[in-house]
Amino acid sequence: MTATAGGYVVAIDNGSQSTKVLIVDGDGVVHADARVPLRPYASPSPGRWEHPEDDLWDSVVDAVREALGRFEGDLSEIRGVGLCTIRFCRAVLRRDGSLAQPVMSWMDERLPRAYEREVDDAAYVTTSSGYIGHRLTGERRDAAGNYQGMWPIDTQRWAWSEDATEYARTGMDPGMLFELVAPGQPLGRVTAAAAEVTGLPAGIPVIATSNDKAVEALGAGLRDQGDVLLSLGTYVATMTPGAGPFAPHSDVWTNFAAEPGSYLYESAGVRRGMWTVSWFRDLLSASGPVSEEQLNLGAEGVPPGAGGLIVALDWLAPADEPWRRGAIIGFDGTQGRFHIYRAILEALAIETEAADSRARRALGVEREALIVTGGGSASGPMLEILAAVYGVPVRTPLVRDAAGMGAAICAAVGIGMHAGFDEAVTAMVGVGARVDVPNDLQAAYRDVVTTYAGVVPGIRALFAPPG
Repeated sequence: MTATAGGYVVAIDNGSQSTKVLIVDGDGVVHADARVPLRPYASPSPGRWEHPEDDLWDSVVDAVREALGRFEGDLSEIRGVGLCTIRFCRAVLRRDGSLAQPVMSWMDERLPRAYEREVDDAAYVTTSSGYIGHRLTGERRDAAGNYQGMWPIDTQRWAWSEDATEYARTGMDPGMLFELVAPGQPLGRVTAAAAEVTGLPAGIPVIATSNDKAVEALGAGLRDQGDVLLSLGTYVATMTPGAGPFAPHSDVWTNFAAEPGSYLYESAGVRRGMWTVSWFRDLLSASGPVSEEQLNLGAEGVPPGAGGLIVALDWLAPADEPWRRGAIIGFDGTQGRFHIYRAILEALAIETEAADSRARRALGVEREALIVTGGGSASGPMLEILAAVYGVPVRTPLVRDAAGMGAAICAAVGIGMHAGFDEAVTAMVGVGARVDVPNDLQAAYRDVVTTYAGVVPGIRALFAPPG
């Protein structure tokens, strides 16, 4: 196949559980892809979660090489790379750009706190995209949109703060930080050394994106304020487009979007959301392989309410309530594996809909449609449950790796394959599955939602410390 819009781009989507790579043309057609799982997180002490050794970079190298090996086009027509990585990670580098210590995962208890030097040879502090970008280009530039959390960032200006107290608050000296780059702008060019290990053409530009959730929203075609995007990943939350930073609010926070000067309003979320699905699948597989396809097929035969099972999705407790624990209750001996699986899906729908409703009330914007991305978007029962619980039509992007497509869009704009983001989204984003609101299920889930509202707070109270 040949590209119809002037060549191809390589999109790197370095997520929480795997690195995925797409080779895409200007019409959004995927010509090759690859996925390489990340190794399990290391936890050297309670509350600390790290990527072992150089796992992030190793997975990028392996996934790029695998995708290029499947690509049947002309390598000389690959014109650029879009780089998207996990948000809320912290990488500490030596002066030569190598890792001074393992990359801290977004789950690590150190990340909400100011940076504290733990190794003598620490020279730079950056994100996972800053580190991977440096390995690809040799430059010390990073995506401005990947700096949320404990960083001295001016959210209004997408630039490092001009307030000296911000550097004291975050424990970071300006000399430790990388130059910031807007989405669609170059981080640098693939070096000869990076080309040798990845197989990418040397000298092609590497284009900045934003944080992985924002890039996912771009690649899913989230454009209207009435649309809600639900990202069914390790972390599950809803997003909607915003005009600027929203005033601090307990139910909404402002995230950078994947277009310069744009923002997303994000609800509270479920930590280890789809991770819990993977955990349950792997638990069952201890006695023989079980696929999510098998679980989805079995869940279709389970009625709403999963036979009375209720799940409190606290497999990873929030930082402000670290005593929470995950729980499944309501067993009476009639339920099996498919009931548990459906109950987990129902809990994800109910928990995230409640959070999105709170965010919508704060924003004063009605919900009109739901876009679902991530691994869970391939589940027919999940989409049907979401349509019933959210009460709006559901659709998925044609390319399920929406973050990969978002990275491809940023690269396509950055190299001039498309004149701007609107044009690129129109050309490259298609619609996959559509599910209308199932009226019979919607009525049934009203009762299930009411039950959850009464039971889950009691479950959490069981684990709360005295007083």
